Amino acid sequence: MIEGIIVQTLVKGSVYALLALGFALIFGVARVLQLSHTAFYMLAAFGIYTFADLLGLSPVVSIILSIVITTGLGLLVYKLFIDRVREHHVTVMLITLAVAMVFQELMFIFFTGQYRSAPAFVTGYWEILGVKVAFQNMLVFVGAGVVLLITWALLSKTRLGIAIRATAQDTEIANLMGINVSMILFTVMGIAAALAAVAGVLVAPTLILEPRMLWPPFVMVMAMITLGGLGSVKGAVVGAFILALVEVLVVFLLPTGAFLKGAFALVVMVIVLIVRPEGLFGVVFEEERL
Repeated sequence: MIEGIIVQTLVKGSVYALLALGFALIFGVARVLQLSHTAFYMLAAFGIYTFADLLGLSPVVSIILSIVITTGLGLLVYKLFIDRVREHHVTVMLITLAVAMVFQELMFIFFTGQYRSAPAFVTGYWEILGVKVAFQNMLVFVGAGVVLLITWALLSKTRLGIAIRATAQDTEIANLMGINVSMILFTVMGIAAALAAVAGVLVAPTLILEPRMLWPPFVMVMAMITLGGLGSVKGAVVGAFILALVEVLVVFLLPTGAFLKGAFALVVMVIVLIVRPEGLFGVVFEEERL
């Protein structure tokens, strides 16, 4: 049982971490809550279904097309709806929530509410510590881990990462130092959309696809970044694995755990916030972001 819990936590947590990392980046740099974030996760998952299943394209081509198109849509949403009103935080929340619902309704129009499934990229399994782990699940974990490492290297080891962190610390000072803040915000939105797209692409073959699939991860992502600390990249990743562990434990240990996993994860978040309102890695002072 323990081995199964570890494997499921790593797989689920890695996908959650991709979603939470993108959301945390947006909030940490632009100071806005992008509530349509998990809609891009849904769009990428349906992209895999469309390109690989309906059109019969190869898995590699399907993955590339899904990620590129979804990232492009994320950038388009930012330029059309967020950029011009990003100083008005409540307005951004309402607009992005509306965008998410529009994407959902478009999926209903194009794909109806019928449950669908994307073809697996790889088949078979590997027995690890007595647990049969599907190659598809291993691909999810390894793929998410590689993307997380690349994102960490980008943020900590490159000039772009320095510019992103400087913008997160103080937008006005970053602008005075010659950093193109508008371009940095545009880039961050693209990175976040790409992370959501990668999560959707990796997990699509393991899920039942339907237009409402964006809302369960939406609730969990909000819980993760709140638990880890708003705007904290490290907190988002840690919060993702903590809540993934809680969900997996509830499913394994309780007879009706599949229906209660989300509720238990939210209860854990509430308990942590009562003890530490700023979250596990949150900051009290604005200048300590990222």
